[in-house]
Amino acid sequence: MLLLLQLTVSNLAFSQQNITKLSTKDCKKLQQNKVITKSNPIACSRLSLVTFSHRNDHGTIHDDGQLVVLDVIAAQVVKLTAALTQQGFMIEKAQPMERYLGDDKRSMTDNNTSAFNGRAITNGKRWSLHAYGVAVDINPVQNPFIDIGKDGTAVVSPTQSARYAMNRLNERVGKQPRQDMAEDVVDLFAQHGFFIWGGDWNYPIDYQHFQVGPRRFVERLISLPQQQARVLFEQKITLYRRCQKENKTIKKLKRRAHCANTVIQHMKKPHV
Repeated sequence: MLLLLQLTVSNLAFSQQNITKLSTKDCKKLQQNKVITKSNPIACSRLSLVTFSHRNDHGTIHDDGQLVVLDVIAAQVVKLTAALTQQGFMIEKAQPMERYLGDDKRSMTDNNTSAFNGRAITNGKRWSLHAYGVAVDINPVQNPFIDIGKDGTAVVSPTQSARYAMNRLNERVGKQPRQDMAEDVVDLFAQHGFFIWGGDWNYPIDYQHFQVGPRRFVERLISLPQQQARVLFEQKITLYRRCQKENKTIKKLKRRAHCANTVIQHMKKPHV
């Protein structure tokens, strides 16, 4: 029991060292750089900056990764980014959206992995889940956003992905495996609370996009006191991991989909 307690305290300390609550000065800078407005669905005071190390496409480890996320999920994001690095997953860069003046297209074109951005959904009016700090976009060039019109026309963003990442096969004759595709880490994201992946959608197809859960669950999460919300979030992670253990005989991809769907359905139940 003592050893378990020491490990728990050690992990918590590690998480806290990598988490910084945004200050009033930070929030003012976000406003000046068009990343947040007064009408944003959560207050800037609910946001935290997670700093982390990551491997770039050359395999070199950099310690300049930064993601701005909702305070409730920050500790899990620290663990997620550490797990990505340990697995050898490549992230070219990860800088807050203030570097791009809140311009999602500029960030994608620069292959920037990002989280919080106080914007509407692409081609829509409702708030994006990024505006709540509960969504992450990874390696946009390798994992594009593909919008599909009613006439069947597909628009790929960023544009340089069209000839590079539309083919999602990674075991190809005469080609080296790509090491920074979202498919490789879908389960890892779910293990840390990001149960919805945009690559599962019919349209738009958003390979880079991971989010915590449905909008209704996210709204409940931010309405609760921080500690209560964190407990609720951790309960969903525990549910997913337990489902994984109980269904080991199911193939990996099918098991991930089954367990993520189990959690999402649980999120939709009132007061659960």
